[in-house]
Amino acid sequence: VCMGQERVRAGSPRLISLQIAGKSIEGSTLVAEKSYWGGAEGESVFRWFRSDSGGQQMEINGAITASYTLSVDDVGHYISVSCEPIRSDWARGPVVLSEQFGPIDPGPPSCEALSFSGSMTEGERLTFSASYTGGKGDCYIEWFRVQNDGYKKRLSANEFLDLALDDVGSCIEVNFTPVRNDGARGISQRIISDIIMPGIGEYIWYRTKKKLHGSDLSGISETYDDVIICGRDVTYTPFLDDVGEYLVLYWVPVRKDGKPGKPLVSVSDDPVGPAHPVVQNICVKALSLSTFSGEGEYFGGYEGSSLFSWYRETAEGTITLIIGADSQTYEVTESDYNCRLLFGYTPVRSDSVVGELRLSDPTDIILPELLKIEMVALTGKAMEGEMLTAVEVIPNSESQQKVWSKYKKDVKYHWYYSSDSGDARSWEMYSSESSCSYRLCFEDIDRYLRCECIVTDVFGRSSDPVYTESTPVLPGIARIDKLEIEGRGFHTNLYAIRGAYSGGKEGKSKIQWLRSMVGSPDLISIPGEMGRMYEASVDDVGYRLVAVYTPVREDGVEGKSVSASTEPIAVEPDVLEEVKKKLDLGSVKFEVICNKAPSSKKILDTGGLERRILEINRKRVKVVKPGSRTSFPTTEMRGSYAPPFHVEVFRNDQHRLRVVVDSENEVDIMVHTRHLRDVIVLVFRGLAQKFNSTSLNSLLKIET
Repeated sequence: VCMGQERVRAGSPRLISLQIAGKSIEGSTLVAEKSYWGGAEGESVFRWFRSDSGGQQMEINGAITASYTLSVDDVGHYISVSCEPIRSDWARGPVVLSEQFGPIDPGPPSCEALSFSGSMTEGERLTFSASYTGGKGDCYIEWFRVQNDGYKKRLSANEFLDLALDDVGSCIEVNFTPVRNDGARGISQRIISDIIMPGIGEYIWYRTKKKLHGSDLSGISETYDDVIICGRDVTYTPFLDDVGEYLVLYWVPVRKDGKPGKPLVSVSDDPVGPAHPVVQNICVKALSLSTFSGEGEYFGGYEGSSLFSWYRETAEGTITLIIGADSQTYEVTESDYNCRLLFGYTPVRSDSVVGELRLSDPTDIILPELLKIEMVALTGKAMEGEMLTAVEVIPNSESQQKVWSKYKKDVKYHWYYSSDSGDARSWEMYSSESSCSYRLCFEDIDRYLRCECIVTDVFGRSSDPVYTESTPVLPGIARIDKLEIEGRGFHTNLYAIRGAYSGGKEGKSKIQWLRSMVGSPDLISIPGEMGRMYEASVDDVGYRLVAVYTPVREDGVEGKSVSASTEPIAVEPDVLEEVKKKLDLGSVKFEVICNKAPSSKKILDTGGLERRILEINRKRVKVVKPGSRTSFPTTEMRGSYAPPFHVEVFRNDQHRLRVVVDSENEVDIMVHTRHLRDVIVLVFRGLAQKFNSTSLNSLLKIET
């Protein structure tokens, strides 16, 4: 593998190719297509050029992007584009100019937009604006007067039209035909103006209940009290108050120099009639969570007994009529949930003429009242080992009681613990705790606990979160749980006590090891054994080991004592096999070392050790001093197994035992191994079984 000494650097920016794509027709858009090389491209610079009649290229103002739309100025010319490649780090490359594209042909003659300019009033000059494309144009214009009955009269073919008195009350139409200078014609466009208004003058509109004639009509301005002025503009749109009455127009023409002419008065042929009943701006407004009101604007004479209806729209878009809902207000039912409501308004005039039914836009999805939580309370003690349970309180209102009973999906809980940071208290969430209950542990001592409660309904909505906080968590009462003794079960094994402590920080808890005979309630204390570990001995054979654990908190507060026990301790298999063999023989001898110094029963004097023969049979025990060349063997101690005969072992010395026949006859014995000591002790106890309340043979599973 070979690695370069430097990073690969980008090459100098340059263009491999540059060309123009598109159609060479006026109105088309040309695109500069290029192939760039030299690292990541930045914002390369484009310029477009147009060749003049002498072949000189002229830059097109404003054309600085990768595309350009051809205009009428480009017709007959050639187009080219230049590009200066620029790398993303602003490094520049050489400018490249494309080949010329063209010549550009004119597009088909067309009119893109046509509009009037000027005031639609008698005496004013009316012009137009047209947006033409299609090469050099020689367009054709015509002006027409359009009367109320649809009759059209051609007025002129000029670029403008001076509005005359004959045009008042009519509309003006302009017809624009795009024509190219080579005679090609495009599609004509036309527009029609609003009604041409009369020139300067005074206009007064009156409303009267009866039709006036003759002198009454000419003197209307000062004749009748029941004649009401309703407008002073050149135009007037009748209102509801005008229905059933006649309209009168009083006009005083005024010349440009301000001289008024003779007033003219005109009266409508018939009274103002009511319009056909229609309704608009229909909408639905929420009066409450469960009550809606439909509204609309009526037009068309005086309103009679209009008809109202309500509709239900499902999520699939199906709209159905809600039977019985025929008033302007509507009370939501359970059938409306997850649907939208529409209000229907059928206008009816006072003379019973019926208009067209109109529907409002659909409302938002109708849902019941959002579930709320009044408060959250914590039950249980804020103490290590105790269980805190969050209980949400439902508002007492009837509506909330109803939605909780029908639409509650689930209640979610999140537990937090306080994390002090300066003066402010912050909260950290227990990510694995999501039930309503939480058992306090050692780590929670001195913390505050917070529970967040959120209820979700069957529609997927969640309530606002509600919180409750505990008092600082106190250490629990010292307690030990799951106490057990671990060990293999033989008399030579090491045993350990195990348990789960709770109740603050553990102090100097107390442990006591005891023995318990199977079938007996009495406990025998084992002196000095108060540690977490215990090494069994031959004295434990047949007994259960019992450990009593008294938990003590750091501040000295004691908890309740708890005990654990083992199964009866069995003899280690190798020892058991040898003991059985010797008991079967009924008479055995052991070579031992005796302590002949009588000074202490507890401390072994190694200076007084002498070899002896320990003889044991089914009836008695003897300690014999072996013979020598100058002496015969001598029996130093003899005795039966009757009480107070017993054998003692020493926990601090696994090679030592003491045989006690009575108060005057006892001997300290030393052996080389613990194994041998245990064999001697068990043989003694096996042979002395008839004097014991519990047969050792039964413990050793020896048939008698």
